[in-house]
Order: sequence, then C-alpha cells, then structure tokens
Amino acid sequence: MMIRRIRNQLFKELEQFVRDRLGVALAFILPVIALLIIGYAIRLEAKNIALAVRDLNQTSFSRSYIERLYATNLFVPAQWQGERFPDAIDRGTAQVQVTIPPDFTAEVQAGKTGNLQVVIDGSDVINARVTRLAIQGTTLSVVQAQLSKIADSVGVISQVRLWFNPGRQESLFIVPGSYGVILAIFPPLLIAIALVREKEQGTILQLYASSLSASELLLGKSLAYTLVGLGEALILFIVGFLLFQVRVIGDPTPLIIGTPIFIWVSVQLGLIIGIFTTTQSAAVQAIGTIKVLTAFLLAGFLFPLNTVPFPFSIASYLVPVRYYIELCRDVFVRGSGWFGTWHLIGALLLLGIVEFAIAWWGMRRMQL
Repeated sequence: MMIRRIRNQLFKELEQFVRDRLGVALAFILPVIALLIIGYAIRLEAKNIALAVRDLNQTSFSRSYIERLYATNLFVPAQWQGERFPDAIDRGTAQVQVTIPPDFTAEVQAGKTGNLQVVIDGSDVINARVTRLAIQGTTLSVVQAQLSKIADSVGVISQVRLWFNPGRQESLFIVPGSYGVILAIFPPLLIAIALVREKEQGTILQLYASSLSASELLLGKSLAYTLVGLGEALILFIVGFLLFQVRVIGDPTPLIIGTPIFIWVSVQLGLIIGIFTTTQSAAVQAIGTIKVLTAFLLAGFLFPLNTVPFPFSIASYLVPVRYYIELCRDVFVRGSGWFGTWHLIGALLLLGIVEFAIAWWGMRRMQL
C-alpha cells in the first residue's frame, strides 16, 4: 500500500508538471541557456591585457624581447602616451607599461644585471599576478636564449607537462562544474514553486485530508522532480558534448549513479524551502540566495576550496554541489573511476538523508 501511494503521488506530480507547458519549456530551456552563458562567457585565463612598451634601447635584442612579450597571446599593443612614465596606466589606456633602458642589451651581453622597468595596474589583483608571472617568465626565457651559459649555470632544467588537460581547454574545467551549479538550482526551484503553489491555491488541503503520510508525500514529490532533473541533466550532457566537446573519460558508472543521487539531494532542499515558505516569490528568493551563493562561492566551481577562509571552509562540507562538481570533473577530465569518486557519492547520500529528515520533520504533523 505504501509503495502504491508513493507511485500514485509520483504520477500525479508528473501529470501536473506536464500540463504546465510553459513550466516544462522553461524547465528544459533555461538550464541550456545557463550552460551556454556560463560555458562561453566565463574565462579564467587573462587575455587581451593592454601593454605599452617604451623601447629606449632600439636594438635587435630589445625588439626580439618585445615580440616575445606579445607572442604570449596574453597582451595586446597599447599606445604610449605622454612623457610621464605611468601616463598610459593613469589614463586607463594600458594595464602594463614596460620601459627598456638604453643600456639593456649591453648589460645582458656583458653578463651583468639588465634592469627593466615594469609598472602593472594593481586594481585587478588576479590579472596583475598573472601579468607579473608572464613578464618574469618571458624575460627569463629571452635572456636564457641570448646567453646559453645562464642555463648551464643554473644546473637544473625542468620538463613540465600538463596532465589530463594538456591543451589547457577552459571548457574542460568550466562546463563539468556548470553541470553541478545548474542542477543544484533548477530542480529544487521547480519543486519549491510547485509545493508553494499548492499552498496558495489551497489544493494541499486535499493531501492533508488524504491517507498519505508525510514520508509518502515527500517521497512521491521528490522522486517526480528527480526524474525531471534527470531529463535536464541528460540535455545538459548532450549540449556539453556537442558544443564544448566535453565527453566521459573512463568508467561512466560513477556519473550514472551519482547524478540521480545528487539531483535527489538537491530536490530535498527545494522541499524544505517549499515547506517553510508560503509564497512563490519567497521560495524563489530563498533558492536564489542559498543555492546560487553556495554553488558559486563554497563549491569550488571557480575558486579552489583551499582558498576559502575559516569558518566558511567548514561550511563548504555541507554543500552537496561541491561533491558533484568534483565528481563531474573526475568523470569528464581525469577518469579515475570509483577509486577517486566513491567517497563523493557517500557524502551525497549522507547529506540527502539529513535533508529528507529535516523535510519530514517539517511535514510530520500535516494531517493535524
């Protein structure tokens, strides 16, 4: 009897969802739009940084050095303006200014220290750090090419190879992470709105008057919207493969098992918000505040979790999407299989049980 009541509630929720054609369209179109925006708009590598160079040396070596700077594909030429040194940065026409002194080539060829003057706009901390490292690396490379004895004196030559993503494709980092962010927002949003709508229309009283228990009602609703979320996930995976060439590496079983578990966990939070809110606008605001902030800031989507300060670093362990993002990046990039993902699925199961218990506690007296 319990299984039949859960099944009937599941079919009822799916039928109500399908009848709302606009809701169905938005449920499957908005996640794709979000994936396209995130996949194409977010870029982590700094590019097109305006660089102004003042070459007072005017030698073949200084010109070669300038060419190597622009060959990094990090900088674009900017016009040097005025006689005052940081004029281009002050005017906002350049983010970096480099001055090559007249005796630069002679000092380097004589084995002395050649001084360069570099001014970087530090208002953008991330780009400033990337720019400094790029100029330092280019300068060292050019000097070593000019004087091979510098490399011999070092005694150590490193051979660096990028593992898993040798082409440095940002899509292999952004797109798998966006799967977790999108699936953490839309399925709970749909179920929260659906539950609150029943409160506003008064139809939830029929459920209160029925023979359904709180656990049967919650299971029926959560299973229905878990299926909806699986449909969204399948569409996202297909779009990610067709447009961004993000494909499964190695064993797909962790993704096949972990995706429905993660969606079910996300739906539980939507149930909790739907239980404790009374209007659709309040439910949308709660989902937007909780899910969006935690997904972008406490899940390792854009920023490494080891940079999150205490006590937010502890709170991040309670964010389910952090585990699913790591799972997706393993399946779509590293391919370590069960060895590297089993603990992530276990953490999702544990969080899902806790969230379901909270939702049941909020609905346990519904028939009174």
